[in-house]
Amino acid sequence: MTVPYAEVIGDPVAHSKSPLIHKFWLGKLGLDYDYRATRVAADELPAFLERRLVDPSWCGCNVTMPHKIAAAALVEELVPPARRIGAVNCIIRGGGKPARLVGRNTDVSGFLEPLRRYVPADPGCCFADVVGTGGAALAVTVALDGAGFVVASYGRTWQKAVALRHALGLEEDDLAGGLDCLATEAPSCAPSGTILESREVSLFVNATPLGMAGYPPLPIDPSRWSRETLVYDLVYDPVETPLLAMARHAGLRTIDGLSMLIGQAAAAFELFFAEPASREHDDELRGLLMR
Repeated sequence: MTVPYAEVIGDPVAHSKSPLIHKFWLGKLGLDYDYRATRVAADELPAFLERRLVDPSWCGCNVTMPHKIAAAALVEELVPPARRIGAVNCIIRGGGKPARLVGRNTDVSGFLEPLRRYVPADPGCCFADVVGTGGAALAVTVALDGAGFVVASYGRTWQKAVALRHALGLEEDDLAGGLDCLATEAPSCAPSGTILESREVSLFVNATPLGMAGYPPLPIDPSRWSRETLVYDLVYDPVETPLLAMARHAGLRTIDGLSMLIGQAAAAFELFFAEPASREHDDELRGLLMR
């Protein structure tokens, strides 16, 4: 009999640390399941999900780049907050007949988990800068908007940042900018840049692959930060990204990508295997992930 399994899908996917995380928890709990990494090209995604839906051993999958947004259009049900985000990072089989694919987004809870120890329950009018316009940036923006932050959005272009905001119902176009806004001696980055230029940023989040192994670093002028800015990088390979190194050199507080990775994985683990992850072993798990 085939061992029941879950998996992570993406393209590329060999670098993913999800198998190590889920197998670590499965081992700690003594559960007889497997967890795999499966490369799925973009044009193969619809057929792949159709096959998995009828595989009785399949418990679900985590979804990573570049499929988070595309996968949201291929499931029969989107569970909040995935419906507003328009992106999923976790798919499971729903009950009933016929079976259906259910899309969820555990990035929101995973992102907020390590942040809660640094920010008050009601951050008031604190500004958060979010860089990126993909599935991760959508989830982070929804998380911070729901937590009470005033979110500014940055994309490759001002237009992409505006499109992300409009997709989420955030209409303040003057809180959008291009990546050139972040660089030293940046030109005017939006038709009305006064708000972007006059704020004190409480939280800065990189939700792009920039800084990941094989990618250039995020272009950022650290003088835009205050002494109180918290810098959060979703990249986890390497754990010490150029962005975090710059922030620590400036004496700022930081959160690395492993923190979110473990948090979102724990939420997905319980969905796949109907058991909570063994979080008492987080320090040991972080040590394994950093080798």
